[in-house]
Amino acid sequence: MTVPAYAQELGAGRLPSANERAAANQLRQVLASQANGDATLRLLDDEKKPTEITLTPGLSGLLMELLRYIAKGDAVTLVPVHEMLTTQQSADILNVSRPFLISLLERGDIPYTTVGRHRRIRAEELFAFKRGRDDKRDKALSDLAELDAEDM
Repeated sequence: MTVPAYAQELGAGRLPSANERAAANQLRQVLASQANGDATLRLLDDEKKPTEITLTPGLSGLLMELLRYIAKGDAVTLVPVHEMLTTQQSADILNVSRPFLISLLERGDIPYTTVGRHRRIRAEELFAFKRGRDDKRDKALSDLAELDAEDM
Protein backbone atom coordinates (compact mmCIF):
# COMPACT_ATOMS: atom_id res chain seq x y z
CA MET A 1 0.00 0.00 0.00
CA THR A 2 1.30 3.44 -0.81
CA VAL A 3 1.64 5.94 1.98
CA PRO A 4 0.16 9.37 1.25
CA ALA A 5 2.67 12.22 1.20
CA TYR A 6 0.91 13.90 4.14
CA ALA A 7 0.91 10.75 6.30
CA GLN A 8 3.22 10.61 9.27
CA GLU A 9 4.44 7.14 10.03
CA LEU A 10 5.07 5.77 13.49
CA GLY A 11 8.78 6.34 13.85
CA ALA A 12 11.00 6.02 10.79
CA GLY A 13 8.78 3.94 8.52
CA ARG A 14 8.40 1.05 10.92
CA LEU A 15 5.77 -0.96 12.70
CA PRO A 16 5.20 -0.44 16.44
CA SER A 17 7.83 -2.02 18.70
CA ALA A 18 6.90 -4.57 21.36
CA ASN A 19 7.12 -1.85 24.05
CA GLU A 20 4.87 0.49 22.03
CA ARG A 21 2.38 -2.32 21.45
CA ALA A 22 2.32 -3.12 25.18
CA ALA A 23 1.88 0.55 26.11
CA ALA A 24 -0.93 0.95 23.56
CA ASN A 25 -2.70 -2.10 24.94
CA GLN A 26 -2.30 -0.87 28.52
CA LEU A 27 -3.69 2.57 27.67
CA ARG A 28 -6.58 0.99 25.75
CA GLN A 29 -7.47 -1.12 28.79
CA VAL A 30 -7.35 1.93 31.07
CA LEU A 31 -9.67 3.86 28.74
CA ALA A 32 -12.02 0.88 28.44
CA SER A 33 -12.31 0.61 32.23
CA GLN A 34 -13.98 4.02 32.50
CA ALA A 35 -17.61 3.18 33.32
CA ASN A 36 -19.24 6.50 32.35
CA GLY A 37 -17.33 6.90 29.07
CA ASP A 38 -15.46 10.05 30.12
CA ALA A 39 -11.79 9.43 30.84
CA THR A 40 -9.40 11.81 32.56
CA LEU A 41 -5.74 11.41 31.76
CA ARG A 42 -3.10 12.93 34.00
CA LEU A 43 0.14 13.63 32.16
CA LEU A 44 3.41 15.18 33.22
CA ASP A 45 4.74 18.03 31.07
CA ASP A 46 8.42 18.82 30.50
CA GLU A 47 8.73 20.46 33.93
CA LYS A 48 7.09 17.40 35.60
CA LYS A 49 3.98 19.47 36.27
CA PRO A 50 0.76 17.40 36.01
CA THR A 51 -1.78 18.30 33.35
CA GLU A 52 -5.25 16.75 33.21
CA ILE A 53 -7.07 16.04 29.96
CA THR A 54 -10.68 14.85 29.90
CA LEU A 55 -11.63 12.73 26.91
CA THR A 56 -15.25 12.59 25.79
CA PRO A 57 -16.78 9.15 25.07
CA GLY A 58 -16.45 9.77 21.33
CA LEU A 59 -12.79 10.72 21.58
CA SER A 60 -12.10 7.82 23.97
CA GLY A 61 -13.71 5.41 21.51
CA LEU A 62 -11.69 6.72 18.60
CA LEU A 63 -8.47 6.59 20.60
CA MET A 64 -9.27 3.04 21.79
CA GLU A 65 -9.80 1.90 18.20
CA LEU A 66 -6.47 3.43 17.15
CA LEU A 67 -4.71 1.86 20.14
CA ARG A 68 -6.24 -1.55 19.34
CA TYR A 69 -4.54 -1.56 15.93
CA ILE A 70 -1.23 -0.38 17.36
CA ALA A 71 -1.43 -3.02 20.12
CA LYS A 72 -1.87 -5.69 17.42
CA GLY A 73 1.25 -4.37 15.70
CA ASP A 74 -0.56 -2.98 12.66
CA ALA A 75 0.47 0.15 10.81
CA VAL A 76 -2.15 2.92 10.94
CA THR A 77 -2.77 5.82 8.58
CA LEU A 78 -5.14 8.62 9.52
CA VAL A 79 -7.00 10.25 6.63
CA PRO A 80 -8.86 13.53 7.23
CA VAL A 81 -12.37 13.29 5.75
CA HIS A 82 -11.92 16.42 3.62
CA GLU A 83 -8.65 15.17 2.13
CA MET A 84 -8.49 14.71 -1.64
CA LEU A 85 -7.06 11.28 -2.46
CA THR A 86 -5.42 9.98 -5.60
CA THR A 87 -6.90 7.01 -7.41
CA GLN A 88 -4.10 4.77 -6.11
CA GLN A 89 -4.64 5.85 -2.49
CA SER A 90 -8.39 5.30 -2.91
CA ALA A 91 -7.88 1.87 -4.47
CA ASP A 92 -5.59 0.92 -1.59
CA ILE A 93 -8.21 1.97 0.99
CA LEU A 94 -10.91 -0.08 -0.77
CA ASN A 95 -8.46 -2.96 -1.30
CA VAL A 96 -9.20 -3.06 -5.04
CA SER A 97 -7.05 -2.54 -8.11
CA ARG A 98 -6.64 0.94 -9.53
CA PRO A 99 -8.28 -0.06 -12.87
CA PHE A 100 -11.31 -1.41 -10.99
CA LEU A 101 -11.55 1.83 -9.02
CA ILE A 102 -11.42 3.81 -12.28
CA SER A 103 -14.37 1.74 -13.55
CA LEU A 104 -16.32 2.62 -10.38
CA LEU A 105 -15.56 6.30 -10.93
CA GLU A 106 -16.55 6.22 -14.60
CA ARG A 107 -19.78 4.38 -13.74
CA GLY A 108 -20.61 7.17 -11.29
CA ASP A 109 -20.53 4.98 -8.18
CA ILE A 110 -18.05 7.32 -6.47
CA PRO A 111 -18.00 11.08 -7.08
CA TYR A 112 -14.66 12.60 -8.07
CA THR A 113 -13.14 15.78 -9.41
CA THR A 114 -10.52 16.24 -12.07
CA VAL A 115 -7.37 18.25 -11.42
CA GLY A 116 -5.67 18.65 -14.77
CA ARG A 117 -5.70 15.10 -16.12
CA HIS A 118 -5.83 13.48 -12.68
CA ARG A 119 -8.88 12.25 -10.78
CA ARG A 120 -9.18 13.11 -7.10
CA ILE A 121 -11.64 11.55 -4.67
CA ARG A 122 -12.73 13.25 -1.46
CA ALA A 123 -12.06 10.88 1.46
CA GLU A 124 -15.57 11.32 2.91
CA GLU A 125 -17.11 10.27 -0.45
CA LEU A 126 -14.84 7.23 -0.60
CA PHE A 127 -15.69 6.21 2.97
CA ALA A 128 -19.43 6.67 2.27
CA PHE A 129 -19.11 4.33 -0.71
CA LYS A 130 -17.14 1.84 1.41
CA ARG A 131 -19.78 1.89 4.16
CA GLY A 132 -22.54 1.32 1.61
CA ARG A 133 -20.61 -1.53 -0.01
CA ASP A 134 -19.92 -3.13 3.35
CA ASP A 135 -23.58 -2.78 4.41
CA LYS A 136 -24.70 -4.53 1.19
CA ARG A 137 -22.20 -7.33 1.82
CA ASP A 138 -23.37 -7.75 5.42
CA LYS A 139 -27.01 -7.91 4.32
CA ALA A 140 -26.22 -10.45 1.60
CA LEU A 141 -24.34 -12.63 4.10
CA SER A 142 -27.22 -12.38 6.59
CA ASP A 143 -29.70 -13.35 3.87
CA LEU A 144 -27.56 -16.35 2.91
CA ALA A 145 -27.25 -17.44 6.53
CA GLU A 146 -31.03 -17.10 6.92
CA LEU A 147 -31.64 -19.22 3.80
CA ASP A 148 -29.18 -21.81 5.04
CA ALA A 149 -30.95 -21.95 8.41
CA GLU A 150 -34.32 -22.49 6.69
CA ASP A 151 -32.94 -25.49 4.76
CA MET A 152 -32.01 -27.32 7.95
